Amino acid sequence: MIVESRRAAAPPIVLAATLGLAAACWVAAAWLMNGMDMGVATRPGTFGFFAAAWVTMMAAMMLPGAAPAVAKHARMTGQVRAALPFTGSYLAVWVLAGVVAYALDRPHGSLAAGAVMIAAGAYEFTPVKRHFRRRCREEAGSGLRLGLCCVGSSIGLMATLVALDLMSLFWMAVVTILACAQKLLPAKAAIDVPLALALTGLGFVIIFAPALVPVLTPRLPRPERTKLRGPAERGRMTRDGARIRSEE
Repeated sequence: MIVESRRAAAPPIVLAATLGLAAACWVAAAWLMNGMDMGVATRPGTFGFFAAAWVTMMAAMMLPGAAPAVAKHARMTGQVRAALPFTGSYLAVWVLAGVVAYALDRPHGSLAAGAVMIAAGAYEFTPVKRHFRRRCREEAGSGLRLGLCCVGSSIGLMATLVALDLMSLFWMAVVTILACAQKLLPAKAAIDVPLALALTGLGFVIIFAPALVPVLTPRLPRPERTKLRGPAERGRMTRDGARIRSEE
């Protein structure tokens, strides 16, 4: 009786803890990325900063979609603590993917970002994508296998995040929504094909008309206007301007 009650209580506890950790990581990611958003010109910074930001981002982005699998694993084992190594090994796969992304990342512009977006759209049509997406929805026995399957399923979407703006909360949220939807929902051509075509089309827009995608460029602070505090200051500025014109 006690064993059965513990087994029944494990999934809800693990589910709530996983989603709570993801929410906390979103807050931490927003703090870490504050002021770092520079569009396609964004650089990852030092490896130490990138590692801290990447681990936080992966926990925020990937745990919501993996939460049902973590809860299922806890139900299978009947132990809450079994979720810790499962989740840790799952995130470890994404950490290794981040190391590869850091090693391959180079300064680039809208042309490269658009090319990556087109490639991501094309990847959505491949049998490899469909295979890993199905496995990502079904796997719950091993966090390592789940991580490998989910990386294979979401690698195109994650590549677009790195190419477009690694430090953008906007793109981070977009990729999170798409990745979670593909993990939790069954594949449907009526949804998946338009999504793939939209990714491809956006890639061409980024290449040929990047001005139509304002989030690609950094938001520079607007210059502050000079404040005139009184007649004396206005007169001084007027005399200075007249003196400059006379010297010219």
